[in-house]
Amino acid sequence: MRIGLTLPLATGDAADGVVPGFETTRDFALRAEALGLDSVWVFDHLIFRFEGEPDEGLHEAWTTLAALAPVVPRVELGCLVFCSSFRNAALMAKMAGTLDDLSGGRLCLGLGAGWHEPEYRAFGFPFDHRVSRFAEDLEVIVRLLRGETVALAGEYRTYEDAVLIPRPGRRPPVLVAAKGPRMLELTARWADAWNTAWFGHVDELLRRRNAELDEACARVGRDPGSIRRTVGLRVHEPGRLGDDARGTDASGEGLADLFDELEAAGFADALIWSLAKSSAALERIAEARRLHVSRRA
Repeated sequence: MRIGLTLPLATGDAADGVVPGFETTRDFALRAEALGLDSVWVFDHLIFRFEGEPDEGLHEAWTTLAALAPVVPRVELGCLVFCSSFRNAALMAKMAGTLDDLSGGRLCLGLGAGWHEPEYRAFGFPFDHRVSRFAEDLEVIVRLLRGETVALAGEYRTYEDAVLIPRPGRRPPVLVAAKGPRMLELTARWADAWNTAWFGHVDELLRRRNAELDEACARVGRDPGSIRRTVGLRVHEPGRLGDDARGTDASGEGLADLFDELEAAGFADALIWSLAKSSAALERIAEARRLHVSRRA
């Protein structure tokens, strides 16, 4: 099993409540790479706005990945996940091909339909028919990355012989975050990888979602083994779990046990959202990865 980690990017990632600068994001990614982790990930949001709470923000995801590509040289680069509503689909495919080339073939293009209505309203994006819009966008992105010329009179956008020139050096894998029947079917039809989140245990919900992806594959005639399965883990510092029933504060050995269970359940990647962005948190995750890998040797 491969182990990835989300990077400090948002207001809540710094003890002083200030949005971390790029140096902090870069240094955390470099440390994760040096410790042997396999991938680093960002979140794609424009603003967090919840009633009764002050607004919070974060740096823009795509720009951050582009900045990381030349300075963090080995690990896979990804986003959990890019909101298809925020960028024209053909432009997204063009950007993905370019970033994959610039990074030496290390991009995993994570995509989702979005969920946080206040940021849509704040930045002028329509919030209606999100899954229908996503279905159209996903088809366009995947077909363009496959090297097709796309002519599509969609319900939301029209494309007149869109094509990627130059063609990307490879087709970056497309990951979809999905849990409902329609989103899972879109994943089965178009995606190379799937993400479900957030978890801290292999529980009945995780097993059910895994089975539901199998069912979606059966409906569209897809081999379920051909989809790379990834799971997001929400990890707290030991003793700091609080009332988060869906997270974990396991020790390094406990996390290694969880990685073993996830691999046995068919997952290829554990993508960790560590609430603490500290050296100790990184060391604990890296220790868990080492233990997990040594058990397979």
